[in-house]
Amino acid sequence: MKRVDVTYMLLFDNLGENVLMVKNKGKNGSYYTLPGGAVEPGETLREAAIREVKEETGLDVEICDVFSVSEAFFEDRGHHAVFFTFRGKITGGEITISMPEEIEEITWMKLQNAEDYIHITKDTKGLIKRNASAPYLLRKRSDFTS
Repeated sequence: MKRVDVTYMLLFDNLGENVLMVKNKGKNGSYYTLPGGAVEPGETLREAAIREVKEETGLDVEICDVFSVSEAFFEDRGHHAVFFTFRGKITGGEITISMPEEIEEITWMKLQNAEDYIHITKDTKGLIKRNASAPYLLRKRSDFTS
């Protein structure tokens, strides 16, 4: 199976009540996700997450920490996908749909509703608000040598 790394960004509005979601166009209909997408060759997870948010929403963001890491096997595609979801904050830009062939809508969704689309565990209710996280570290080769 081919390994595919995917990054997502969890972004809240100023009041912390709504989550930024994108409605993607799919073969089997539209569906909501956090902004994100596949990591390109030579790209760090951080770079991919920031790039994907900019491409999909027009917003500039920075990463705060790691929200979750999960994985799934897509037998029909021959993919083993690893999903890295970061918490982030908006630093600039303006919400725009620059990829109308892929993105149908960008919306601020009530946290309770967004949890239905953020598939991290079997029971994600309340997980987003708990603020549990881990730092994101990009380690250099020199970190592993003495």
